[in-house]
Amino acid sequence: MDNRTDSAAPSGRVDIENLAISFELPGGDTLEAVSDVDIVLEAGSFTALIGPSGCGKSTILNAVAGFVPISGGQIKIDNEPVSGINPEVGVVFQQYALFPWFTAIGNVEFALKRLQLPRAERRERALAALREVGLEDRASTYPGQLSGGMKQRVALARTFASEPKVLLMDEPFGALDAQTRIAMHELLLGVWDLHRTTVLFVTHDVDEALLLSDRAHIMSTGPGRIIESLEVTSSRPRKVDEMTEEFLTNRNKIMKLLRHHTVAES
Repeated sequence: MDNRTDSAAPSGRVDIENLAISFELPGGDTLEAVSDVDIVLEAGSFTALIGPSGCGKSTILNAVAGFVPISGGQIKIDNEPVSGINPEVGVVFQQYALFPWFTAIGNVEFALKRLQLPRAERRERALAALREVGLEDRASTYPGQLSGGMKQRVALARTFASEPKVLLMDEPFGALDAQTRIAMHELLLGVWDLHRTTVLFVTHDVDEALLLSDRAHIMSTGPGRIIESLEVTSSRPRKVDEMTEEFLTNRNKIMKLLRHHTVAES
């Protein structure tokens, strides 16, 4: 059951308006990667972008992060246009990007250095973040001694410790086995529930999107665009082995959309 309470209006609203992104190719040609995309991420919401490889979903995420320039439209966070990398936006990728020479707590602390906190406070926040992901007892362990799921938990702790307004997640559990992936879904939702960070979650896994998100946007290629948006209203926790009628209806609809557009554009 989703037991969040609204004690205060959270920040972190993202407005993506008429977004277009193009890339210059060798030889002077232009690749239109994303076209005419409109998405609103309400503050504190969990939104999924679903689509096949190459549809532009990661490109949109990178644009929100300020990693790639846009060609048209605009992206705003709390009504401020995105003009570059924003320290209030956290990003978690499939690759953990942990420093192997730092321990788990060292990796989290390193990410907090930019906040110029006193050393004791930095250590306390890092330890609290590891506690949230169930790794307090592995704080002194190096990444090479951790499983894939544990490494991703450290990556989550590192990001949430900075208390970002917006969390961007690009196929974060794609490299994990099925059981670990389910455990990570539960853990992510638990930590998200504590922080109420606005999440944009990129995936090609329909079940994953429907298990996690409040709203799912389905993308098609050629160039990348939104072809359908669905509200997910069933209460949490949601389990793939206990599919509700809403889950099955949404799943079938998304699968048909993706199959139709993949065949039509191939």
